[in-house]
Amino acid sequence: MVTDKLRSYTKPVQVLAPDADHRAHKGLNNRVENSHRPTRKREKIFGRFKSPRHAQRFLSANDQIKTIFRPHRNKLSAASYRRARSDAFSLWQDYTGEMNA
Repeated sequence: MVTDKLRSYTKPVQVLAPDADHRAHKGLNNRVENSHRPTRKREKIFGRFKSPRHAQRFLSANDQIKTIFRPHRNKLSAASYRRARSDAFSLWQDYTGEMNA
């Protein structure tokens, strides 16, 4: 059983569930904190942005690339979506070809 650190929970937990493992911790039962765990884990893996400027530089470039490769599928027919994706990949090959040449 997990409760916050309020001392008055100790006796009722012992009376209601004497065999239960009672853990009193500030954040274990906080659903809001638990929901951020995947985001924080991903953030830790990426090493976090060192400054707001670095974050802005990355996000502005990422946004433009994402716009090319992720057309709004709900607004396109299947054939149009496939054509948009193939155009995006050919455009990307042209860009990277110019950079490598």
